[in-house]
Amino acid sequence: MAIKLSRDIGIDLGTTSVLVYLDGRGIVINEPSAVALDKVSGKVLEVGAAAKKMMGRTPGNIVAARPLKNGAISDYDMTATMLSTFLRRITRLSLVKPRVVVSVPSGITEVEERAVIQATMEAGARRVYLIEEPLAAALGAGMSISGAGGSMIIDIGGGTTDIAVLSLNNVVKSTSIDTAGDAFDDAIIQYVRERYQVLVGSQTAEEVKMAVGCVHPRPETLGMTVKGRNLSTGLPQEVEITSTDVMHALTTPCRDILYAVRSTLEKTEPELVADISRTGITLTGGGALVYGMDTLIYRSTGIPCHVADDAILCVALGCGKSLRWIDEMQEGTINLARRKLMAD
Repeated sequence: MAIKLSRDIGIDLGTTSVLVYLDGRGIVINEPSAVALDKVSGKVLEVGAAAKKMMGRTPGNIVAARPLKNGAISDYDMTATMLSTFLRRITRLSLVKPRVVVSVPSGITEVEERAVIQATMEAGARRVYLIEEPLAAALGAGMSISGAGGSMIIDIGGGTTDIAVLSLNNVVKSTSIDTAGDAFDDAIIQYVRERYQVLVGSQTAEEVKMAVGCVHPRPETLGMTVKGRNLSTGLPQEVEITSTDVMHALTTPCRDILYAVRSTLEKTEPELVADISRTGITLTGGGALVYGMDTLIYRSTGIPCHVADDAILCVALGCGKSLRWIDEMQEGTINLARRKLMAD
């Protein structure tokens, strides 16, 4: 087997999943963002899908958790360990450490940027470059953003929803909120708790969201039987959750997203808004796949809206496309929060 010096890498460092793009090969890793370790010895037991299966099922001496929250690093050591494990899988035959492009939410602070850079360096990167998630998503979705015309993208990930107006290969206006896929799961858990007096776990809520979830009425009502714990008796209980239940549960998080979309449009120059009304809004991220999300946004804004092909992969694919310009990219922090304050 031939030994390669080094290949550049793009990473979609998401709250719920990590996707790694290897230059020349495409997406080579798509794993949940999760780590399981022994609290006594500090030894890492599992990373990725195996660690996610352990969440909510571990004994007292083992902790299985996500090292990122709302798009930012909440546990530095676990994040560095997770990235190191993933990078070792694809760079074990490389003689030189890789250059890495990492996507970050548009609302990230400089402190959070530095944490991402340091964790990636510690994981084995030679140099680290950051790219805003909505810009990466637009590249991955194949949007035409090089001209002077305006385009709009909404990336609904696990921890954050990033909304951006793009023009001339850059972000003109952007908004990042903490309401996204995880907030959808939390809303489903709360709804089931209040209506049926049954407590279900986050993984069950995610399964419900993916199977019967909707934010706009479906042609036919779907149902799914789930198991949880009765809050009164403490015993297991089965309940049937319908798509109508989920639609009611997601009312509040969807309202937050719609408000952020309209707020972004209000801050955008009229000429760019006119362009967007012609080209439409593109949806990416796992949250974009919830039934009726495009219709809901269209009805709120009056602007045509469509879900991108391979919506979940768009940010990772965009990171991969950005590798061709890596020699012109700025290394280190890009001071997103400071730039946003200056623009406002």
